[in-house]
Amino acid sequence: MKRFFWIWSAVAVALLAYGFWQGMYVAPTEATMGPIQRIFYWHVPINIFAEISPYVNMFASIAYLLYRGKDMHKAMIADALALASAEVTVLFVSLGLMSGILWGRPAWGIWWAWDARTTTYLLLWLLYVSYLLVRRYTSGVQAYTLAAVLSVFAGIDVPIVYKSISWWRTQHPAPVLTGDGYLDPDMKRAFAWNALAWIMWGTSLVWARYAIIRREQKIRESAALEAMEA
Repeated sequence: MKRFFWIWSAVAVALLAYGFWQGMYVAPTEATMGPIQRIFYWHVPINIFAEISPYVNMFASIAYLLYRGKDMHKAMIADALALASAEVTVLFVSLGLMSGILWGRPAWGIWWAWDARTTTYLLLWLLYVSYLLVRRYTSGVQAYTLAAVLSVFAGIDVPIVYKSISWWRTQHPAPVLTGDGYLDPDMKRAFAWNALAWIMWGTSLVWARYAIIRREQKIRESAALEAMEA
């Protein structure tokens, strides 16, 4: 399993490099925005994973709530996956916000617009930062339960983020991939490679953090058993 992880991660890094080359040198320059439009090839794939990982967190959290009174071993596995996915979600949403700001300044003339997409996306970031703060500063099993409940509310925000530019017409551009917008075939290929690369890389990060958290859980369990036997 460890070997497969390293192969998966190596392929993800290679795809990140290939996707960068596709986005920078193969895809044509967009006629309206010019070179700044190339942020699209990283901004959108990052945001795609940032809207997938919350559901990993939410379903893992629900599994924890279901198993906590029945099978603590399964509950802790679910909790480890929930925490790992939450940490990576904060990272990817942060990258999505920063890349959006860098794109927005030359495209809109302002660093930030309080439109529907950016506001709901910022709310998603705040919810997951709150999740991690609850896990960090609330003691005992209560922290796991409170964080699990909070993750459900965070999951509800994801479809609102996704549909915001369809439900409300604000500063953010209309959908390009699913709407009436046109993408050159080379642009589509560059986007597809980068989307695959970032999804694989995000999966690698969740995988790595899950393994670390599970190891920490086992160390705490062993220490507790030793303390009881002493």
